[in-house]
Amino acid sequence: MTKCTTPTASFPRCKGRQVTAGFDGGEITSDGGVLLLRQLDREMGLTRTIARRLDDARATRRCQHRAETMLRQRVFGLALGYED
Repeated sequence: MTKCTTPTASFPRCKGRQVTAGFDGGEITSDGGVLLLRQLDREMGLTRTIARRLDDARATRRCQHRAETMLRQRVFGLALGYED
């Protein structure tokens, strides 16, 4: 198993709350990696750029979710190993 040299990592505040990742939990797994992916996506603007280039033929006044949000959900889900 890889030994982490950083005991904790801090992320930007989210809705007024401090987000911290700890690596002292032993051999556990979770979807915590999505925090890293989200931060990287925010800095690079990858899903935003892709969503702007996709045609969205839906009637916008009848849409509850933006195409960018749905694309981001799909990309993040696939990165976490979820098929559906």
